[in-house]
Amino acid sequence: MIRIKNLILILMLITITSTQAQEVLTKDNAIKLTLENNFGIQLSNNQVAIAENNTSILNTGYLPTLTGNAGADFDRTSTNTSFSTDNDGTTRPDLVINNAETNRLNASINLNYTLFDGLGRRYNYKALQEQYNLTQLQARETIENTVLQLFSVYFEVARLTENVFVLESLLQITKARVKRAQYQFEFGQTNKLQVLNAKVDVTTDSTNVLNARQRLRNAQRDLNVIINQDLEHTVLVDTTVTFMNPLAIETRINKATQENVRILQAQKNITISNYQIKQAKALFLPTVGLTGSYGWNRADNPATTFFPGNVQNRNAFTAGLNLRWNIFDGGSTMTNLKNSKIAKENQELSRKQIEKQVLRDIANAKGDYQNALSILKLQTQNLITNKNNFERSQEQLKLSQITSVEFRQAQLNLLNAQFAKNSAKYTAKVAELLLLQLSGALLNVNF
Repeated sequence: MIRIKNLILILMLITITSTQAQEVLTKDNAIKLTLENNFGIQLSNNQVAIAENNTSILNTGYLPTLTGNAGADFDRTSTNTSFSTDNDGTTRPDLVINNAETNRLNASINLNYTLFDGLGRRYNYKALQEQYNLTQLQARETIENTVLQLFSVYFEVARLTENVFVLESLLQITKARVKRAQYQFEFGQTNKLQVLNAKVDVTTDSTNVLNARQRLRNAQRDLNVIINQDLEHTVLVDTTVTFMNPLAIETRINKATQENVRILQAQKNITISNYQIKQAKALFLPTVGLTGSYGWNRADNPATTFFPGNVQNRNAFTAGLNLRWNIFDGGSTMTNLKNSKIAKENQELSRKQIEKQVLRDIANAKGDYQNALSILKLQTQNLITNKNNFERSQEQLKLSQITSVEFRQAQLNLLNAQFAKNSAKYTAKVAELLLLQLSGALLNVNF
């Protein structure tokens, strides 16, 4: 009889040989592909680029405005002038001017610059810078959520990969059992029922392998969506799982209020609200502006009834300084200031609420993580026990000391123990990553 250890070794060699032509997607490469290709991350990066453009000096109002104007007029007029009779009784003939053309050309350039606006531009610029920082934090939150989603799917692929391997191992053992039962039946050592039972178990195990492979294929497509590559690409993942040092995790947790991305965003919103209050106060101060213009005009006038034709050219330069003080605007500025102060108060309340929620989430995640590690320890020990029980059952079946039903039960117990251990391992790792995300350290650790 092929012992389970030998069979597993053979299957591992077969698996290694069959996957040599395919590269395993390591955790680091998975993160790299996600950061480069994931649609959600690309969208958030574009939002950061927009926010960065908004902080440019071209969007702050510090630069003057310069406008140019030009125009041309053309007029063609025909006139017929009749004169009254003179005192001596003579009459002057009519004066006819046909198609008299008038051409007028003008061009000007105008400069407007705000010298002082109550420091409104300064606070607006600082608010735009903080908005850019806030957008970066929002992009970081998107990246953290995407990375957590990535590893949830990545480890699901790893879990299903190991499950498929376990089920294939089980199927090989069951097929070997069919052959053994058939030999024993041919030599009169057992009845036909044992053979039929073994064949039924082969069908069951084959079905389970097919279903597990399909679930694995579906999970691989989910992973391909996150890393944005061909859906039908067969993804092989690393099934190795390592856990962080508990002291290192505790250090990260202690810094959560300074590193958690939601708390940092709330703090940025408070800072932006402060600048919005200062912008509202700036409206109470006067605005001083500088204006300047240079203009050129040309008029080509035809002869008229009483004046000869002429050409006029004019150049003009003007400059001025103006002051505008909105002494009373019906109370809208005062209302805006009051609302800005209330908005800041709301942001401060929101920050306290978010901090309370984050601390709660961390406490829950820490408890879940420690519980998952305890379950993993129990399931690991349980797997060892079931392996020993299965190996003894194999020996007893060989000596006909137990029935095939009892052997099958030991086989199923081992299968369930292996599934439970695999599930506990990846559940604990995902719980650890969630705890790191809440602590603000997810993007600063090795996976």
